[in-house]
Amino acid sequence: MKPVICFGEALIDFLNFDQQADGPIILKEYRQYPGGAPANAAVAIAKLGGKAFFAGQVGNDAFGHFLEHALVTYQVNTQFLCKHTSAKTALAFVMLDEDGDRSFSFYRDQSADVLFSKQQIQSSWFADQALFHFCSNTLTDEQIAETTQCAVNMAKEQQCLISFDVNLRHNLWTQGKADINLVNNLAYQSDLIKFSRDELDYLAENNIAGYLDKCFEQGVSLVVVTDGEKDIEILTKNNQETLSVPQVKVVDTTAGGDSFSGAMLFALSQLEHPKAIFSSIDKLKALITFASHCGAYTVAKPGAFPALPNFSDIEQHWPANL
Repeated sequence: MKPVICFGEALIDFLNFDQQADGPIILKEYRQYPGGAPANAAVAIAKLGGKAFFAGQVGNDAFGHFLEHALVTYQVNTQFLCKHTSAKTALAFVMLDEDGDRSFSFYRDQSADVLFSKQQIQSSWFADQALFHFCSNTLTDEQIAETTQCAVNMAKEQQCLISFDVNLRHNLWTQGKADINLVNNLAYQSDLIKFSRDELDYLAENNIAGYLDKCFEQGVSLVVVTDGEKDIEILTKNNQETLSVPQVKVVDTTAGGDSFSGAMLFALSQLEHPKAIFSSIDKLKALITFASHCGAYTVAKPGAFPALPNFSDIEQHWPANL
């Protein structure tokens, strides 16, 4: 089993779970959950039985301590988790509509996660042919973007598999929308990219075929495109397939995509030569079917860490032919 390093933000998701009247006004009620896409992915891997590490930074405050405790509780290795001496832990307030779809309000200006520096990256992260996973939320500020690029460079130097879950949150970017060139520069350096359909449309700028061709020309091995309850697209340089997704009653879509990514990474980490699977479309379909069941399991429950499946919850969907 290979280690998986999930790099980026760990933050508090304050999930709007109810509301009540207080005289003439309505008060929304929020519940504190541990979150952050890379942290969610790390917990997803660990709960399935993988060897997950979280690399990032929180504040030396009550929220940061809570996040560290939550990661440790779910068996994520936190030896690469740092605490900033003065910056605060990032917060996100998550509102749900009647269909369980989310909208976010972030409190992340100069928070501890975006102040993580290149000097804090350790070569030991990438030992044992680790898989390295990151998202675009560590590209939103100049410093954390440089740190992310440094981490990717070091991972590639040590022949690690690079996984990029695009996970665009436009309201985190100063200009109100993601920097297409910056995000694509990191996408082209990855082995595995997961897009939502909207993210692919945005980054491809109305030329999806040409964009995907460039991804594969630059060395990307696998592109996975999710689209809610619609079919998943699996694309390699020489193959294109679609898979239907399990149909469930959606309660909360928080961490659904992270559960999917974590399950893919867990499956890859079980292989002696993870990159070899990219040449077998049948094995990729089996792996991604498993991941889709993990994502479906998660969105049928509220919250992030608690909603992610243990292997026993999902083992009937584990592919026997990897």
